[in-house]
Amino acid sequence: MIKTNKDKLVIQSVQGKIHHPLGGNYRISHEGEPRILPATGGITYNVHVGDPAFGWECDHVEPSVSIRNEDKAENDAIMNLACPGNIAKVVSGDAKGAVGYVLGGHGGIEHTIIEFHDEDMEKMAVDDKILIKAHGQGLKLIDYPEIIMTGIDPEIFSKIKIDERNGKLHFPVVCKIPAVLMGSGIGSSKGHSGDYDIMTQDKDLIKKLGIDKLRFGDFVLLEDCDNTFGRGYLKGAVTIGIVIHSDCIKAGHGPGITTFMSCKKPLIEAKIQNDANIRKYIDL
Repeated sequence: MIKTNKDKLVIQSVQGKIHHPLGGNYRISHEGEPRILPATGGITYNVHVGDPAFGWECDHVEPSVSIRNEDKAENDAIMNLACPGNIAKVVSGDAKGAVGYVLGGHGGIEHTIIEFHDEDMEKMAVDDKILIKAHGQGLKLIDYPEIIMTGIDPEIFSKIKIDERNGKLHFPVVCKIPAVLMGSGIGSSKGHSGDYDIMTQDKDLIKKLGIDKLRFGDFVLLEDCDNTFGRGYLKGAVTIGIVIHSDCIKAGHGPGITTFMSCKKPLIEAKIQNDANIRKYIDL
C-alpha cells in the first residue's frame, strides 16, 4: 500500500446551498449555431455519475446536485477544501439527512458538484443546505515527494489499486488525454481548485482516443500537463483527474476535469481500465 500522511489530515466542515441555474443560457456553438440549452447549476434529475459525458442536449451540465455559498470567501473555502469522494449531507429541507459524495469542483461558475440517490433528489429544493466533511487537502505520498496531491479524499485514494513499479505509480484510468486537447481553464494560477476542459471540436481525434466514451466520474491521465501549482503545458509532466461536467458546444470547451494528482516528471503512468470510475470506490 502507498504510504501517506492521511493520519495527519484535518477534517473540517464546509457548507453551501443548492444553487439555482442562472439565466443567459443563450450561447453560440463552435459551428456558429445559436442555442438555448440547460447548463450549470440546480438539481439535474436524470444525469448521474457513471452516465455518459457526451450526447446530451446541454452545455457544461453538472450531474446530480450543484451547490455554492454566496459569500465568496466561504465559497472559496468549499472550492479549495472539498475533495472528490468527500461525504456530503443535506442539513435542511425535506431531504434532511440524505447522504451523498463530492464529485469535484467546477471553476468559473464556482460550483461544487455532489452525487445523490434519485429518491433523495426528489425531496430536495433549491437553497437546501448541504454540509461537506472536507478531507484531503495536505495529503502527501511519503515515498513520492515529487508527486503533488491537489485534493482527493484519502480514504477513497487508499482503495484505488495503484501499482508501484520501478519508482513509478501506475494509476487506473479510462484513457489518456494529450495536452493539445486541454482548453478552457489552461493558464490558471492554481491547480487545487476548479477544473479545466477537454476541447472536443476535433471529432475524429476525440473518437480515435476513446474520449467520446467518457462518463461522469471517470479517471483520466493528462499527458504533458503540469497541474502542481497552476495549469500549464510541460513536456513529461503527468496529471490524474476526474470527469465532472458534460461536453459543451462552445469553442475551447468540453468535458471538465478536476485534477487531484500531478507531477512535473513522468512518475505516473496509465493503467487502462474501462471501469476506472470514482463510483467503484464509494460505499454509501
